[in-house]
Formats: sequence, C-alpha cells, structure tokens
Amino acid sequence: MSGPTPSLSRMAVTAGAALAVFCGVLVTGSALAGESASGAAPAAATPAAAEVSPSSGTGSRGGQPSFAVAAEPMRASRPVRLDIPAAGVKGAPIEAVGLNADQTIEVPSLERPELVGWYRHRPTPGEKGPAVLLGHVDAYGRPAVFAKAHKLKPGDAIKVRRADGKVATFTVDALERVDKDAFPTAKVYGATDSPELRLITCGGEFDPATGHYEDNVIVYAHLAA
Repeated sequence: MSGPTPSLSRMAVTAGAALAVFCGVLVTGSALAGESASGAAPAAATPAAAEVSPSSGTGSRGGQPSFAVAAEPMRASRPVRLDIPAAGVKGAPIEAVGLNADQTIEVPSLERPELVGWYRHRPTPGEKGPAVLLGHVDAYGRPAVFAKAHKLKPGDAIKVRRADGKVATFTVDALERVDKDAFPTAKVYGATDSPELRLITCGGEFDPATGHYEDNVIVYAHLAA
C-alpha cells in the first residue's frame, strides 16, 4: 500500500480545541504531490535533541534504523483494535485516517480519546513496510489512548488485532522524542524491508502560547509474530 508521504515538518491541527491536546501533522503541498520516482520518502531534517533507546542493531536499511529481525510479512488487513499492556491500552478501537483538504493529516476525534488513527496511505500492520498509528496523549484535560506511550521500553509488546481475525504482535525497538520542528519524516514513513510499526503522539512540555506540545514521541517496533 502506498500513498502521500507527509513531510511532517511540524505538528499542527487547525481545529479549535485540538490545538491544545494533540500535535496534528502539517503536510506540505510538495509532499502531497507524491513520492519521487524511486519511491523514496522526502528528505527530512535530523531531529534535534532526540532520545533513542534501541533494543538491538546498529546499522541501517535504506536510511532506516536497523533493529531486530522481523517475522514474515502478513497479507494486508485493516487494523481494528490495539493492545499495549505496558502502556495500559486494552482493546482501543482503530479507524483509518488520511489527509484533510487543507493538507493536514486527519486525527482521531477528541470526543473519543480512546480512538487510534491508522494512516491509510501506508501499510496495514503486519504488511511489509512501516505501518503508522496516531493517538492523542490527552483530551479536554483527561488522559487519552497514548497517555503512557512515552513509558514504553525496548522489548514491550504491541498487539494489533486485524479485520481478518489475526493478531500482529510487534516488539518495541526504540522510543524517540524529537522537537516537532525536526520530525524525522523519512525515518518514520520511509520504506523498510520488513514489517514495522510506528506509534506517534505528543510529548514534552505544553506551550499555552502556541497551543502545542513542544515534542513528538515516536515508538518504533518490528513484527515479532
């Protein structure tokens, strides 16, 4: 599955209160034009002040981080539920999200803080490539689905229940906190040789002057079973 690759140069949501609770993703017009002929993701700035905790591996694959060896890819199937025991997530519903007309990525409704968004222009969890799941950290002053995502550690399990009845089980490889203005687009959205997963939410301090959290938290994981 392929589609628009967000530049993710910063996180921003244009809908009122959403500014205060989720750093949505701003996408540039050039990114919406599609990927290059080679299929590579757009170039991205190197994260400033990132914190990474890899579980294994030190090399790279086509500009991607190299972690543990993943299981064999699964057939495409829409994700429906998410379980992350170490982050207190149990049976969180998943819905597909895409791009808004104003070139921002769609985000789950604040009225449903337990909802997870699957970016439908990337693989389904378990397929070859990086599947991407987005979630709020809080909503209207209450903890949301990814409130504890920043506590995940290498080795923690992430389970995605799929529409075909199968469960894609991922193992966390690393957690990275990056400045929202230095989002590692290619690292998150770029092609990989094996089935991988990215969880994206907000992190760091909340700046009331801008209505944004200062950082993004990104969890990297590989398919284990």
